[in-house]
Amino acid sequence: MTIGQKKKAVALAWATAILLCLGFGTWQLGHGLYINAKAQLAQVLLERAWQMTLADGKPHKAWPWADTWPVAKLEIPSLGLTQIVLSNASGEALAFGPGHLVGSPQPGRGGMTVIAGHRDTHFSFLSGLKNDDHVIVSTADGVSHRYIVGQSEILDSGLVRIDPFSRPGIAFVTCYPFDSKEQGPLRYVVFASPAPDAG
Repeated sequence: MTIGQKKKAVALAWATAILLCLGFGTWQLGHGLYINAKAQLAQVLLERAWQMTLADGKPHKAWPWADTWPVAKLEIPSLGLTQIVLSNASGEALAFGPGHLVGSPQPGRGGMTVIAGHRDTHFSFLSGLKNDDHVIVSTADGVSHRYIVGQSEILDSGLVRIDPFSRPGIAFVTCYPFDSKEQGPLRYVVFASPAPDAG
């Protein structure tokens, strides 16, 4: 092999490596944009399904194959946050928003409503909630239930369960610690009680 052929081979190898890197980078970027677009579209579809539920009082799925539907809307005025709460806390549901834990009462129906969400997406805001922050949960019947944050606790899910009939209020649950990559038994729980003017 001559020196010229070696230079061409090296140049071809570099060009191939660069093209492969560019191709992989483009694929990664495209995949990231796709996931983001899918998440944004899901929120639009969930909001539409929620509005349909408010209009006729019936559950509406955001897309035909969904295993969940909107049951409430959560608002945290101090954080400027609004989220649709889904009918269960299955893995698919939690990928798109916080979910109402089946077996706990609906908001405003007496007892402790339990709503779960992922710590790194929809419930990442829990670390910023403070005592006396206001929470508004609007239900499918159009009624807004007002709560005030009272306390937060770190609980071991293997040892402690939230009693849904212990007292009126709402409990927001997510995995803990917030920055962990592993799923462990610890849960960060924020408890809120009905606001005094809630009747």
